Order: sequence, then structure tokens, then C-alpha cells
Amino acid sequence: MKEPSKLSEAFAAIDEANAADPRTTEVDGVLKPYELVYGQRMSATLTSFAPAASPELQLAARAQHLERWAIPRSDYPMDRIGYLTWRNDQKKRHASRAAEILTPLGFSEETIARVQFLLQKKRLKQDPETQQLEDVICLVFLEHYAAGFAAQHPEEKVIDILQKTWSKMSPDGQQAALKLPLAPGVLSLVQKALSDG
Repeated sequence: MKEPSKLSEAFAAIDEANAADPRTTEVDGVLKPYELVYGQRMSATLTSFAPAASPELQLAARAQHLERWAIPRSDYPMDRIGYLTWRNDQKKRHASRAAEILTPLGFSEETIARVQFLLQKKRLKQDPETQQLEDVICLVFLEHYAAGFAAQHPEEKVIDILQKTWSKMSPDGQQAALKLPLAPGVLSLVQKALSDG
């Protein structure tokens, strides 16, 4: 089986899993499954940011929030330890589910292990592909989700999150972020975050 067709099959299988998300988000006036949209935005942003991305990185980007609704944040204490535990459990489940989806499609053990490595954000700042995945996550947040986040939280918290987001990114990611078509309110907050940071 040719690699591009295997990738297409994998994307379709990941999308099928994410299409079961009971939560929705509006895109161009149409309600769509939340994580389905997120995965497709991750792929589109990766294609723009890193056109030569490896198949493993492409798969990890699409599976970044694979069935994320299956482990609700509300099942964990609403403090920092609870948040970090929830996030770690999510990474493990994303990696496990990615393997379950990719194995029947004929991907090698090495490819699947690499996708799992990336999904668990291992060696961030040391591994170039883990860093590229983190850059894409941050770019997708800034372009598509930061405005909604800012509307729900005090400015001080938003600026803190934006500063943390910025610190996770590589110089290339930061340059790409400055070129995003950000909403005016988000752009203003990013500028404040960078001037305060």
C-alpha cells in the first residue's frame, strides 16, 4: 500500500473516531463535532507550518485530541495537580487509541511507536518533531481558540496563558504566530503578553 493512501486511510479513521464527539463547534454557520474540527485544523496548520512534515508527525497532529471527550476534565480535582493528572492521562489515552487505529491499517511498529512518542510530547525542546507538534498546537490555539478563551477569563489569566504558550514555541513557531490573522482583541492581548513577559 502506498504511503499517501495509508495516510489518507488513517486520517479518515481518526476523523471517524472524532466524529463521535457529542460536543460541537460552529464552522461557517454549521455545527460540527468539536474534536473532528480540531484534528482537521491541526493538519491544515501543520501543512502550512511544516510542509515537509514526516508521516509520523502528520499522524500525531491529526490524532492530537483523539476522542478527548472520553476523559472529562470534571472527573479530576479542579486544581493544578488535577489538571496535570488529567492532561497526562489524556496523552496516554491518545497514544493508546492512535495505536489501536493505526495497527489494522498496516503501519509498522516503529511508525506507531514514533506517533505515540510525539503524542506524549516527549523530549520537548530537544526533539525537533515534538517541538514542531507543540508549535502547531500553539498556532491552532492562537488562531482558532484564543478569542473564545479570552472571552471567558479575566485578562490577567489570559495574558499568563499567552505568555506560557509563547514560551513553549520555537523561534520559527513564534514568527509564524506573528503572521496569523488574529482577532483584534487577541492581537492586543498577545502584544500585552509579550511586552509584560
